[in-house]
Amino acid sequence: MAWETIRKAATPGVPPNLVDYAQTCSDFTWSRARHELDGLPGGTGLNMAYEAVDRHVATDRGGKVALRCVGRDDTVETVTYAELARRTARFANALRLLGVGRGDAVFTLLGRCPELYTAVLGTLKNTSVLCPLFSAFGPDPVEQRLQLGDARVLVTTAALYRRKVADRRASLPGLAHVLIVGPGAEDLPGTLSFDMLTAAAPDQFTIPPTSPEDTALLHFTSGTTGAPKGAIHVHEAVVAHHATASYALDLHPEDVYWCTADPGWVTGMSYGIIAPLVHGVTLVVDEGDFDARRWYRILAEQRVGVWYTAPTALRMLMRTTLGQEHHNVPAAYDLSALRFVASVGEPLNPEAVVWGQEVLGLPVHDNWWQTETGCIMIANFAGCEIRPGSMGRPVPGAEATVLERGENGRALITDGRVTEVETPGVEGELALRPGWPSMFRGYLHDKERYEATFADGWYLTGDLARRDEDGWYWFVGRADDVIKSAGHLVGPFEVESALMEHPAVVEAGVIGRPDPVAGNIVKAFVSLRPGTEPTAALERELLAFGRRRLGPAVAPREIAFDQNLPRTRSGKVMRRLLRARELGLPTGDLSTLEGST
Repeated sequence: MAWETIRKAATPGVPPNLVDYAQTCSDFTWSRARHELDGLPGGTGLNMAYEAVDRHVATDRGGKVALRCVGRDDTVETVTYAELARRTARFANALRLLGVGRGDAVFTLLGRCPELYTAVLGTLKNTSVLCPLFSAFGPDPVEQRLQLGDARVLVTTAALYRRKVADRRASLPGLAHVLIVGPGAEDLPGTLSFDMLTAAAPDQFTIPPTSPEDTALLHFTSGTTGAPKGAIHVHEAVVAHHATASYALDLHPEDVYWCTADPGWVTGMSYGIIAPLVHGVTLVVDEGDFDARRWYRILAEQRVGVWYTAPTALRMLMRTTLGQEHHNVPAAYDLSALRFVASVGEPLNPEAVVWGQEVLGLPVHDNWWQTETGCIMIANFAGCEIRPGSMGRPVPGAEATVLERGENGRALITDGRVTEVETPGVEGELALRPGWPSMFRGYLHDKERYEATFADGWYLTGDLARRDEDGWYWFVGRADDVIKSAGHLVGPFEVESALMEHPAVVEAGVIGRPDPVAGNIVKAFVSLRPGTEPTAALERELLAFGRRRLGPAVAPREIAFDQNLPRTRSGKVMRRLLRARELGLPTGDLSTLEGST
């Protein structure tokens, strides 16, 4: 199917929340969005957990299923909003009994189990600060984040504690309490049983007065380009979570919703826990790892209506519908309940949008945001035109622009001033006008680094983009990931996307290899479709294909075949590791690498 034939969004099964983009943006104010939430009883402030759980119980919706948890063995546990309110109250009371209160940091190191949701929301009820950790992290990044985040409490399992924390405990003097979910606490000195503590605690809890500016969440960036930064988010962020989930994810209260992102990262927290629960939907939680047939089965059996996943996951699914089994795998499942698909985490290749239309019967809606923004900022909307390959247009309430860039690829700042790009299609640094509710309030213990992200009234994202004549934004790459070759700045994503249009290529990773003449040359590592042989003739064909699609200044000069590109557990190709291997550099932390233990 040609890309142009899906430029109009498929007709959704229910009326979309946003139809007239211009009118909605004109009418929108964050003040009105705030009034769509209830606030704490008695006017005592705004608390994320109250909006996500207790307000539904207070308005006679407590009997609705909040969580539908699919275990590794396919057993399903359902938790209603009323039960979730009781569980989170018990955890908040348990924290109080331990002397943990307002502003104390509670870390979670858990998989997607029901206790994770109890700990997250109970922490927020207690006005403590929640910091989720990705359970696949190795001991070093776990220790580093616990230290940087001034951890007071850690909620984890016996197995994760033994492997990643126990022998580092002496370096964490501020870590007063380790709560073990499930069995094992009795055999681990210095730990307490999460289950016993919560079972003994009262199931009613009055949320203390909570200022919208009280710190709620601490999210660490990945740390792939330096030390991880702790981005601080406040309770008022829930206003943006709610509004953007309505517009960018088209959530309705009757939806069954599945976000596949791990809650250890910002997507899995903002749109995997908080936003959907604030909307009162039924949230599907899968404890298992990625498997194509398992995912299709969950979509079918749980009657998922709205699905939020990652481009890498979609590409992995695409690999199961290639060759002799073309389209057979998803066709074996009843996906008729699915009405809206969105993706985030990295740019979405146009081919994935087309694949969604052909295989799922729905186009995939890309969107863009960052840990620092706290919510979706640019999106393709359910009721609007889709331009495959574009990340869309700013959500209502967001103001974006593209800034002229300097030699280093970042925005050019002259005497404290920046210049907006006026010409459509010209690349520059993507910038946002501060003021939305979920904008991060600082980097923990690093005021200077925080202030450096702003210039002339704009937040500088560090991402490069271009804007077309109609206002759609197109991702180019990270400024610190861009390859400077013979005076040209080349975005790896653009090259990867072009190569993946070739019928032989299923995945690509692009880096810059140092060259004494050009500075760097573009080198591409490609994985081939099943049954395709990596021949010299195919290499020449791909080089020529790249030149035709991209021009000689941007196209790769070298092609290497690699059927085992290094990927994170979520499937994202690790350019950092490709670069390290190519140049003989230290590989750094590999704990999130696919296949690591």
